[in-house]
Amino acid sequence: MTVVAVLVAALLAVAGALTLTRIIRGPSILDRAVATDVLLAVVVAAIATEAAYTRDATALPVLVVLAVLGFVGSVSVARFAARRNSK
Repeated sequence: MTVVAVLVAALLAVAGALTLTRIIRGPSILDRAVATDVLLAVVVAAIATEAAYTRDATALPVLVVLAVLGFVGSVSVARFAARRNSK
């Protein structure tokens, strides 16, 4: 089980690093917004992995809040971009 946990942690770290690269170098604001949403998904996956590994359910409310935050943020950016492009 430890090998799997280390492998998952390494994959999530690589995903986070690549996402941070896209946030920094993204050519447009929409690329940065999508990368921020992906980074939030990586953080949620990391917290869920840690909760599953330790068999501790106290992190589940945090996961729900982060998921709702990611959804609301994505919808807000999409609405902003739609209004900006229609003018």
